[in-house]
Order: sequence, then C-alpha cells, then structure tokens
Amino acid sequence: MKGLLILSDHCEDTEALSTRALLKRAQIEVDTVTINPNKQIVTGYGLHVLVDYHKDDIDVDDYDFLIVPGGKYVAQIIDQDTYIKSTVKAFEMNQKLICAICAGPRFLGTMGVLKNKHYTIYPGNQNEAFGGVYHPELKAVTDGLVITARGAGATLDFAYEIIQFIQGEAAAKKILQNIAY
Repeated sequence: MKGLLILSDHCEDTEALSTRALLKRAQIEVDTVTINPNKQIVTGYGLHVLVDYHKDDIDVDDYDFLIVPGGKYVAQIIDQDTYIKSTVKAFEMNQKLICAICAGPRFLGTMGVLKNKHYTIYPGNQNEAFGGVYHPELKAVTDGLVITARGAGATLDFAYEIIQFIQGEAAAKKILQNIAY
C-alpha cells in the first residue's frame, strides 16, 4: 500500500514528520504532497522541509491511503481550501483509508466523512455538525476506513493504528517495540 501525506506551511511537525517516519520504519511507502506554490514548506515550528510532490504533479488515484496532519494551517485555510477537501472526498468515494490527526479531522468533518463514525480530534475542534460520535478520552480511533487521533501527543498511537490497519497487529506492535515505546 502506498500513502499520500498532505503537507502545508504551518503543519504540526510531529504529526506529519514522525507519522511518516514511523510508517517508513514499517516499510510502508508514503509520498508527501503540498498545496504550497512550490515544494518547500515551513512547519509549525520552523523546520524547512522539501516535499516530494506539488499537488499538480500527482494523481490521487495512485494512492491507497491519505494522511492529513493538523497544525495552525487548518484554521488558516479550511474555509477556502478545495484541494484537501476534494482529496478527502475522492478517497472516501473510492473506499480508501483516510487518516487525520489533531485539527486535521476538521477536513473530514466538513466533507461529511465523520457522519455516523466514532472519532477523536484536538479538543475544541469537535463539532456536532460532523454527525459522528466524539471520543475525547481516546488518543486514536479507527472506525471502518477512518482513523483519527487527538493531537501531537497521540502520534505514536496514530501511527500504530495505521500500521495495524495495513499490516496487522503484530507488525504494529513490532514497531513500538523497536522504538522502546
């Protein structure tokens, strides 16, 4: 399986970069794509990252799962964004795995993906209009083809859920064991 991780200026460092690193440890291929005008982003904490692809250089149909990290960019662009929302919708329509962490699940909620789903999200970002069952007490939640996580502190749990979904519980446990979690 091959994943697509959307990166933007001000995305949350840990949620984006550590999730990708953990998936790479599990030998799961993950490409990064940006909505920025060029392939350079600056994360929420000032790291300069060269992204693999610009959004115009890929076909989302080439990917099996999607990852949307959180960060302050979500509040900055969610109202005018079309790319992330349409990508989320395309993955849902094609019955592919969609993963989002922190404020990232807001994109899923606005597109109706969380309707009738159990989910978690960064506290204060939940919305009754999402139509799902919010679990503030859980770090990560898998419900069908949707995986959500609460925030940067839940990154290991988020990656675990993704690895478990793709490769099974033994593989996910092995990664946690290898990093002395």
